[in-house]
Amino acid sequence: MEIWLRTNARALLFGMLGPMVLELVGLAMLVGWPIGESPWWLRVLGIVLVGFSSLLIVALAWQMRKPRLGYANGELLVWLRGAEPIRVPIEIVECFLLGQAPSLLPTKKHRHTDTSALIVRIADKAADWHHLDVKPQLGKWCEGYITIRGTWCEPLSIALVNKLNQRLADVSRAAIR
Repeated sequence: MEIWLRTNARALLFGMLGPMVLELVGLAMLVGWPIGESPWWLRVLGIVLVGFSSLLIVALAWQMRKPRLGYANGELLVWLRGAEPIRVPIEIVECFLLGQAPSLLPTKKHRHTDTSALIVRIADKAADWHHLDVKPQLGKWCEGYITIRGTWCEPLSIALVNKLNQRLADVSRAAIR
């Protein structure tokens, strides 16, 4: 698989800070720092905290490995819902555009903030691909447009969009041959 658009590693690394702090607290409970010898229940709580936070860190690291867009075997791979990508035939993908979309960040302060977005245009003839359910925080798939929120992908720019359009043209030409 060829990665076309990466996920936002900075956001996921920031999300790891809480579990890392929990893991340190759990380790302190486990070894008895700063009180010396810990009671058994404190060591058990430490083990639970270390295990839980380690699982969270691994899950976030796994998410970091997944791109937002990829290409393989004549299909655009779109990660906007579960663990498996949505496989879109490349011949119905017309172009990539740079736009804006609501960030959908959780705090009141950022609730109505816009973010840059990558828009993928799907051909009109592919009506079956015009509406799909995706995670709203990651994007929107409606009326033949896939909107990928910039909050959850690598930084978007005109240069990146031009590169994506060039790569789309290359693979489309190769598919025709």
